[in-house]
This record gives sequence, structure tokens and C-alpha cells, in this order.
Amino acid sequence: MQQTSTHLGSTMTTNQRWVMASTAAGFSLENMDIMFLSFALAPIIAELHISSTAAGWIGSITNLGMLAGGAIFGLVGDRIGRVKTFTYTIFIFAFATAAMFFAHTLPMIYTMRFLAGIGAGGEYGVGIALIAENFQPGLIGRLTSVAAIGGQVGAIFAAVMAAYIIPAFGWNALFLIGVIPVILTFFIRRHVHESSEFLTAHAHAVKTHEKIAVSRLFATPALALQTLGLMVMTIVQIAGYFGLMNWLPSIVQKQQGLSVSGSSLWMVATIIGMSIGMMVFGTIMDSFGPRWAFGIFLLGSAVVMFTILMVKSAIALILAGALIGFFSNGMFGGYGAVISRLYPTAIRSTANSIIMNVGRAIGGFSSVVIGLLMDRYSLAVTMGCLSALYILSFLVMEALPGMRKLTH
Repeated sequence: MQQTSTHLGSTMTTNQRWVMASTAAGFSLENMDIMFLSFALAPIIAELHISSTAAGWIGSITNLGMLAGGAIFGLVGDRIGRVKTFTYTIFIFAFATAAMFFAHTLPMIYTMRFLAGIGAGGEYGVGIALIAENFQPGLIGRLTSVAAIGGQVGAIFAAVMAAYIIPAFGWNALFLIGVIPVILTFFIRRHVHESSEFLTAHAHAVKTHEKIAVSRLFATPALALQTLGLMVMTIVQIAGYFGLMNWLPSIVQKQQGLSVSGSSLWMVATIIGMSIGMMVFGTIMDSFGPRWAFGIFLLGSAVVMFTILMVKSAIALILAGALIGFFSNGMFGGYGAVISRLYPTAIRSTANSIIMNVGRAIGGFSSVVIGLLMDRYSLAVTMGCLSALYILSFLVMEALPGMRKLTH
């Protein structure tokens, strides 16, 4: 592992800078694509005259593609290297996104979204592994959070592009921007190199015929419980994020009579809250360990769910969005940091990809579940269910022996 000081401001090597730049850019482009779909969904429904259920499956199929991509490219990343695999996933992701320009039927949209999901799902595990293997453990929490903030930059960029492109050129044209990441692959191949940690582990795996397979995540009862526990935590993470971000403005507009659901100011405030939360979480994790960081943010998320019940004005909604974003999504970068330290280098990419993308595939259905809860029960009950999920995640985290071993 390349050595550097435990202070973020310290000088990085050229390769370390390229690792951070490329992973942050990759996560930014991935989130940009997800937001493109969010902004394009209404025009797609209107143009193709499809039901809300059929439209909802577009996002779900994307998440299933991520799970497939995570399984495939997580293993590929452990077998042939992080850098090559990272560029392959970006190529698939970029071309499938750009191909949405030519998608004028629902089957074509489903196909392209599944392929885009495959690329995006493979990208996460490989990118996190690159960070973990190029920096000291005392920096991983903050650096994975920095990379995750790149995703929020992508969300803002998507909002700006959607505002200009969709009214002028239609929803299909928005996805043409997806071809831009192909340029990134050239710089990654030229400037980013495999870490000595991976090269050593890979050489040993080849020499000893070490098995690189998903089954290694469940090789022993203790390891299986750890893997399943982390999957539960990522399911809660994704469920809370997608559920809240999709429903929060609509919930308040309906329950409190406000009309700021389309406000760009609300979205920007929420993203700023998320970004600050990520940096605070990463700092706590690197300084005091993941149990403290996750404990504070999971319990904090359970509490702030109820702030939405007290919202009576547009300003209060903006502040509530920022606060909820701070806690509920501040943890995102921490999962990759923890997984990277709990699993050996030989299967690190696989572990990150499988665990996080199981969370995406299952947690991504939270929007449907929250909708059902809103139809049948009160807002207080809905927020109570979300709060209970975060408490469940906290209890699972406390029960994982591996977490107790990661003191800093």
C-alpha cells in the first residue's frame, strides 16, 4: 500500500491524485445518469403513453442491472485488475446511456437501462477498491466520502442540463451527454496504475490457485453473517435515500400544503447537507472508528425522520431536507471503507460490488413501499417505519464482530 500522511492536506503522489479524480468522476457520472432518468421519467410517460407502474420498472430494471454488473465486474476486477475493469465498466455505462437517444419503445428503454446498470454496478466496487489499496486505512473513510461527494456534483450537473436540454431538444437528447465518460477512460488507462498491494495479492492468488468467487463471502458461518449483516445495512441505506429523495417534497406538499416540490433550492440544500454529512462522517470514522460514525448517523437518521412532521413553511422544508440529507446519506461512503477493511484484497472488489448492489437492488423498491404506506396510513406511521429501519441497521451494525475490531 502506498504510504502517505494521515492528513488529507498532505501531498499525494500523482497516481493517488488520479485515483481520487477518476473514482470521484466515475461516481459523479453514475449519479448524473440516475438523475437524468429521474428528470426524463415524466416526458417518457407522456410520450410513450405508459402507466406509472411500467415507468417505475425502468428504475427497478436499472437496479437489477447494477446487481448483475456488480457480480460480474466485481469478480473481473479481482481477477484481471482494478484499472482495466474500471475502464470496461465506464465504456458499457457510457454507450448504454448514450444509446437512450435512440430508444423510442419501452423494450428498448428497458434494455438500455439494464446495460447501463451493469456498467454502473461494476464501477462502484472497483473504484472503492482502488481507493482502499492506494491509501492508508486512516484516510479511507474521508477519501471514500470525497469520492461519494462526486456523485452529488453529478446530480447538480444533471439538474442543470435537464432544465436546458429537455424543453429544447426532448428527453432523448439529454442522455447523449452519457458518451462523455468515454474520454475519461483514456486518462485512466494512461495515468492510473495498479497498487503494489493488489499486484502482490494477485500474484499470490495465481501462484496458489486461490479461488476468486462470490462463495468466498459466505465461506464460514461467521463470514456469512457478516456479509448478510452488511447487506441489511446497505439495503436500509439505499431504501432511505431513494425513498426520501423521491417522496420527501411530495409528502410535504400533500401533508402541509406547500408548493416547493419542484424547487431547485430544495434540491441544492439537500445535496449540500448530504455532502457536509459525508465529510463529517468520514472524519469521525477515521478518528474514532466506524462503530462511532455509523452509530451517530444511524441513530441521528432515526430521529430526524420526524422533523418532517413539524415542517410548516418552505424555509423549514429546505432546512429539513438538508438535515435529513446530512444524516441519511452522509454514511454512503462509509460502507465501501468498511467492506474494504473487512475482506481480503483478493476479493475486495467482489465484496464491495455484491454487498452494495444487493442493497441497491432491494432497497431501490422503497419508493413503491413508501407509496403504499402513504396510501394506507398517516405520514407519522410512514416516518416511523423509516425510523425503525435505521434502528434495525444500528442493531445489526452493533452485532457484527468485524465492526468491533475496526477501532480507527
